[in-house]
Amino acid sequence: MRDKKRLGRGLEALIPDLSPEKENDIKEISLDKIKPNPYQPRINFDDEKLRELADSIKEHGVVQAIVVSPADGEFILVAGERRYRAAQLVGLPTIPAVVRKYNKRAMLEIALIENLQREDLTPIEEGEAYRRLIDEFNLTQEELSLRIGKSRSAIANTIRLLSLPEVIKDALCRGDITAGQARPLLGLPDNETREKAATQIITRGMTAREVENMVADTVKRKRLPGFKVLPEADPHLKETQIQLQRRLGTKVKMIKGKQGGSLEIYFYSDEDLVRLLMILLPDGIS
Repeated sequence: MRDKKRLGRGLEALIPDLSPEKENDIKEISLDKIKPNPYQPRINFDDEKLRELADSIKEHGVVQAIVVSPADGEFILVAGERRYRAAQLVGLPTIPAVVRKYNKRAMLEIALIENLQREDLTPIEEGEAYRRLIDEFNLTQEELSLRIGKSRSAIANTIRLLSLPEVIKDALCRGDITAGQARPLLGLPDNETREKAATQIITRGMTAREVENMVADTVKRKRLPGFKVLPEADPHLKETQIQLQRRLGTKVKMIKGKQGGSLEIYFYSDEDLVRLLMILLPDGIS
C-alpha cells in the first residue's frame, strides 16, 4: 500500500482548512450552486462504489465536508467529488462544505493528490494530470516531483504511457493490463506491433517480466545485422552504462558492434531533452 506521507505535502498541508479546529467554518451549501471541478483528473467513477457511498450517506449523512472555491455567486468543487456525486444520488438539497479561494493550479494539484492518496486514478488519468500540471503551469518534472512526492522518473514513465495507441490506453483504463505490463511496449517499433503484443499479454496473462522478455526478443529480431545488445559478461561497459544513467537521470543503452558501436540516450519530452542538452552542452550550442 502506498504511504500517504510520501505524497508531497499532502492534502492537510495544501488544504489546512481540513483540520479539526476549522470545523466552525463549515457551511451548508446548496448542491445546485456547486459546479464540478474542471481540473478533476479522474474521468471514470465506479458506479457501484458511488452507490455504496450514497447508501452510507443516506444512513449517516456526509461525515466529512467537501471543499469549494467561490466563483461568480456559485462554487467550484475543489475536493470531495465522490461525496458530492453520492449526495446527488441520495437527493440531498445541501452538503457541508469549507469555502476557500483557490487558483486553478491549486484546484488541479489538490484533486490530483486526493485521488493519488486513494489510488483511484488509472495510469492514463494520472499521466494526463501530470502533463496538464507541467504544460498549463510551466512546471518541470523535478518541480512536480517535489510537490507531489513522486520521483521524476516515475512521473516521466507515467507520462510516456500517453504515447501508446488508444487501444492499449483503453485497456489500461479498464484494468485489463497494468502500467508495468504496458510500459515495455514503448520499446516496440510501431503501434501495430504494440497492439498485437498487448493482445498476447491479455490472452496469455503474461507477467511484466515476461512482457519485457518478449519485447527484448522482438527488438533483437529487428535489429540491424552486426549489432548486438551489450553483453552482461562485460562488467566494465555495463558499469559505465549505469554511471551514465545516474549522471543523466535517464535511460542509456550501449550497443556494441563488430567495430565500434552506438550510444543511445533516451528523453521523454521536449523539457526532458532541454534538461539533457544543458548537461551535455553546458556552454550552449555554438
